[in-house]
Amino acid sequence: MSTQQQHTRRNPGKESGHDAKGDPGTDASQDQAQETGSPISRRRLLGTAGAAGAAGLVTGGAAGAYAAGATRSEPEPLTSVGGTAVPFHGTHQAGITTPLQAHGHLAAFDLAPGTDRRAAAALLRRWSRTAGQLTEGEAPPDDTGIALDAGPSSLTVTFGFGRTFFGRTGLKDRLPEALAPLPDFASDALDAGRSNGDLWIQIGADDGLVAFHALRALQREARGAARLRWQMSGFNRTPGATGRPMTARNLMGQIDGTNNPKPSDASFQRRVFVPAKGEPAWMAHGSYAVVRRIRMLLDSWDHLSLERQEKVIGRRKSDGAPLSGGTEDTPVRLDKVNGDGSLAIAGAAHVRVAAPASNQGAAMLRRPFSYHDGFREDGAPDAGLLFVAWQADPMKGFVPVQRKLDLGDDLSRFLRHEASALFAVPGGAGPGEYVGQALLEG
Repeated sequence: MSTQQQHTRRNPGKESGHDAKGDPGTDASQDQAQETGSPISRRRLLGTAGAAGAAGLVTGGAAGAYAAGATRSEPEPLTSVGGTAVPFHGTHQAGITTPLQAHGHLAAFDLAPGTDRRAAAALLRRWSRTAGQLTEGEAPPDDTGIALDAGPSSLTVTFGFGRTFFGRTGLKDRLPEALAPLPDFASDALDAGRSNGDLWIQIGADDGLVAFHALRALQREARGAARLRWQMSGFNRTPGATGRPMTARNLMGQIDGTNNPKPSDASFQRRVFVPAKGEPAWMAHGSYAVVRRIRMLLDSWDHLSLERQEKVIGRRKSDGAPLSGGTEDTPVRLDKVNGDGSLAIAGAAHVRVAAPASNQGAAMLRRPFSYHDGFREDGAPDAGLLFVAWQADPMKGFVPVQRKLDLGDDLSRFLRHEASALFAVPGGAGPGEYVGQALLEG
């Protein structure tokens, strides 16, 4: 792997000769002027490093550089992960189909009293501008310096609207039908204080300081307009930790996400994104995010034998292959029968109950983070899954599958659903635009 140039975050205003304390509500013209302050474009520099970094990850170059560097007095810097940038602007918001990052934050906000539609638009404008700067590795004005030495580290920031947002901004006539309240499920034990919210932010990055920096910057931008309702932090495997790209494991040790819809699937766009001419018009190219905090009863789970764990899931723990045979990517055969006449995949196994074939084709794109929030009074870990599922319509994606799981899924005995929310996530913003502009100004 070739040596990557070290990237540092900087204040674009100060380095380009502009005032760093400009009006947070200004449009992209000032930002564009700031970006041209140096002979080499910051965006071009990061794009080059990002491409090289991605190639290094695919070939296992990061691990190779570390091994070689360990034999030198001054090892080469490992910047492939830090130098990778994910564009903020685009048809869809980033953070939906972006590969899972190592660190994540989910946060919901409620509008402050007196925050009307105009003030909400100003907030989304500030948030979008700040997110655009951060995802390029730039520091916003009055930066805290938390991630001063880091590149963008695949940072993504995704914004969504909760059902209550529309009533508080006088936009009830633009409330999507798909944003109807989720039904109650028998397994729910929900904490209202950690559920729902007017606005939602999902942050993902491959560096913990970069992720926290984004969370802190956006929270500061919300002062006076919105107050934090709840916040949850999660993690995944760090890119390059395995010898080759692999499906992530959850805290139960199970490979998690094998049956996710793939962008190459003919039905992917239809299942995950609202069509360009869908309803309402402001949700074109958007998606709906179901967010659930699911605590895993790990002490009980870990006491099961390996054979029993595999029967509960319906897959081998070692490699994720279905118990009906094959490898991880082999389609699950729900009709496969063992030599003794029993089903290879038990009737209440998780993969059987959750399979599209068992739910009239219902499917969703799962993009979760694991979490660990310490230990409970009985010593059990307060840990599990920050479940985030994306679909074009939650009533056709999440709801029918969860209803089926609620009725007869062996895995449900080891899970507790403790928080829940649903958000409308509009399509991406173009340069000079902000997320939600079609809703708030249309």
